[in-house]
Amino acid sequence: MTERLSPGDEAPDFTLPDSEGKDVSLRDYRGKSVVVYFYPAASTPGCTKQACDFRDNLAELNDAGYQVIGISPDTQAKLAKFAANESLTFPLLGDPDKGVIEAWGAYGEKKNYGKTYLGVIRSTFVVDADGKIANAFYNVRATGHVAKLIRDLGLAS
Repeated sequence: MTERLSPGDEAPDFTLPDSEGKDVSLRDYRGKSVVVYFYPAASTPGCTKQACDFRDNLAELNDAGYQVIGISPDTQAKLAKFAANESLTFPLLGDPDKGVIEAWGAYGEKKNYGKTYLGVIRSTFVVDADGKIANAFYNVRATGHVAKLIRDLGLAS
């Protein structure tokens, strides 16, 4: 089980390939606020719902100064298909060895139908312009999470 991040912690830097094979680094976003979210698997029902919620609220988040990055253990090919099928325009990064996912505390024990197993813990982080964790949300629900995030950020009208 990896240690969880808390507000005020330095956000662990990463460089991962996006759905087009281009490397994306957290340091590229220094000076901007970034929403980094971790999800278990592209093209699954919950992850599709969550990604589409980010897509549908992307303009509002961007207008408020927040960039969005999604990270999963998927391959570049799977992420490219997911992005194309769902018209996702924000970076989707692949972390097949789960090193970044673990560094952010988004990998650990999960329970499903009475079974315990290791997997990606659906998590969302807000990283401030200085690279510090402003908010850390673990075990979030796929449905309704983006609306809650927008309220928590004080963006809801």
